Amino acid sequence: MQNTATPTHCPYCALQCGMNLTPAPDGTVEVSERADFPVNRGALCGKGRTAPAVLSSRVRLTSPLVRSGGTLVPATWDEALDRIAEGLSRTRAEHGPDACGVFGGGGLTNEKAYTLGKFARVVLGTSQIDYNGRFCMSSAAAGGMKAFGLDRGLPFPLEDIPKSGCVILVGSNLAETMPPALRFFTELRENGGTLIVIDPRRTKTAEQADLHLMPRPGTDLALALGLLHLVVAEGLVDEEYVRERTAGWEDARATAMAHWPEYVERITGVPVPQLRETVRLFCEPESAMVLTARGPEQQSKGTDTVSAWINLCLATGRAGRPFSGYGCLTGQGNGQGGREHGQKADQLPGYRKLDDPAARAHVAEVWGVDPGSLPGPGRSAYELLDALGTDIKSLLLMGSNPVVSAPHAAHIEERIKSLDFLAVCDVVLSETAALADVVLPVTQWAEETGTTTNLEGRVLLRRQAITPPDGIRSDLEVMHELADRLGVEKGFPTDPEEVFEELRRASAGGPADYSGITYRRLAEENGVFWPCPTEDTVVHPGTPRLFQDRFATPDGRARFVPVSHRAIAEEPDEEYPVLLTTGRVVAQYQSGAQTRRVDELNAAAPGPFVELHPRLAERLGAAEGDPVAVVSRRGRAVAPARITLGIRPDTVFMPFHWYGEGRANTLTNPALDPTSRMPEFKACAVRVEAVKS
Repeated sequence: MQNTATPTHCPYCALQCGMNLTPAPDGTVEVSERADFPVNRGALCGKGRTAPAVLSSRVRLTSPLVRSGGTLVPATWDEALDRIAEGLSRTRAEHGPDACGVFGGGGLTNEKAYTLGKFARVVLGTSQIDYNGRFCMSSAAAGGMKAFGLDRGLPFPLEDIPKSGCVILVGSNLAETMPPALRFFTELRENGGTLIVIDPRRTKTAEQADLHLMPRPGTDLALALGLLHLVVAEGLVDEEYVRERTAGWEDARATAMAHWPEYVERITGVPVPQLRETVRLFCEPESAMVLTARGPEQQSKGTDTVSAWINLCLATGRAGRPFSGYGCLTGQGNGQGGREHGQKADQLPGYRKLDDPAARAHVAEVWGVDPGSLPGPGRSAYELLDALGTDIKSLLLMGSNPVVSAPHAAHIEERIKSLDFLAVCDVVLSETAALADVVLPVTQWAEETGTTTNLEGRVLLRRQAITPPDGIRSDLEVMHELADRLGVEKGFPTDPEEVFEELRRASAGGPADYSGITYRRLAEENGVFWPCPTEDTVVHPGTPRLFQDRFATPDGRARFVPVSHRAIAEEPDEEYPVLLTTGRVVAQYQSGAQTRRVDELNAAAPGPFVELHPRLAERLGAAEGDPVAVVSRRGRAVAPARITLGIRPDTVFMPFHWYGEGRANTLTNPALDPTSRMPEFKACAVRVEAVKS
């Protein structure tokens, strides 16, 4: 074990905050400030400070587990790996390769995500691979690809935000989801810039805003179209920019003009004077940004909603210019890199398309296989989970907990239980792992080296700080051993740098080109922004800012996408008259599989709750802390009432971190966006009932 501080990065959100780790004499690991990393400048949230708590053998898995007589019992590594290989082999032999599914996670390093995609397609020969990042920023990715020809969470560094004149923040409560990022918005206001927050709740982030709009959940598309209507009506279109740098304006203009302010007010509940004030604040300064998060994206029309916000940026000349543009605040730690390199159902490494013959040929050559042997695109995340037990008989799952995190979660739990075989690799016994036939304990962030790509598109090096306990192996070792047992003896190295060198070759020439990025450069330069096609730092230092000269389209022009408002998949009615929206709290992360094992975080956020307006509480006869039931067409959840004026009277909010009777995703609607295949987490019809004692 080392005795000096190791500079590395937090295992949680997409900020990937810098930190130092130092092993203590008592076997624990101390976290200290790392001020040299520009994203957090030393600041850490409670999750980052307490992250080493999950390294403890008190909370983590320490031995492989296999199911025996209905119970998970300790086993040797050979026994566990043999059983996985046998289960997958049996499924392939009896039902074909596509009966084997693979489900990954946005927290896996680039090396693991790359290897998992390769394992699925080369070893198993299955098309059925996707990951939980589909539930994160897939709508923003689809919208960005349509408009700009390229998807990267932020096309500029976070440090550009304080230099902008105005930022519209849509559906993000970053004061709780990524607290160290709030300083950039505080500095924005200190510099004279304006912050506009759009959220149906008065969150801690909204409290920092100069202007807070509270639209009805699921109406962000109409809101963006109404703002664009006003831009046109008030003569604020940047005609020269539109003419020189874009295409498709007339059609987008026509659809926006059908969304006049009074009509938008009726749909969204946002008063017309606030719409006009938003346009004034956005258009007056020389520079401005729109940043979206899960609020507008996790909808069955999320891609169109993102397109509408991008259209607003393009019409006002706010993209590809200094301190301006559209960006997405990615949620998961490696949500960006996780899909760039092959976990996603339709993509190959380097953000190449799986159905592109040239892309298939390039990657197949790197992998040493016939391009024709690579399967085509498979199902998206929810569709894959929904097919478990029917078309998909066996599942290998890494770094995800869909029993808590998937929409219509009770249904997905039943689908998982119906599998012939389930193998899970994780650091803790999550609710999903508890259902498995085999569970493998794997190394964590502080025990391994690897790269991640944060929300800025900055590729980072996470360094190993401590030695993992005896009996723990890395995901790379797991895939190496399984590939060997399944007849593929080469091509699955266990050294992460060796994997990254292959990833560089596989990504070369692709949209997400990492070929010029090396471990040495990452260590020396504190991260490198992709695309970066050469190691020569003079020729190409990386790309902190995209689209300054041209967009990534064939003609270099950004594309307007004409979109129109449409209702959410499930509007309220007499039986279900209220809207449910979901989200996170500051002390927990995603499905809570890790954070719910940290005493300090549980003390701050011990369980689920239902946030509701006093008017709704009065109708129910519910007081603060009383149990209330939220019921949708998919199920029922019960949690204590939290009564606040900071939410719309027609809306309730639940955080989604918990299992059991308070599981918010029991209620959520799996209706999918037709382009991104994103489920509609953020709006569904429910009724709220008082629970009688």
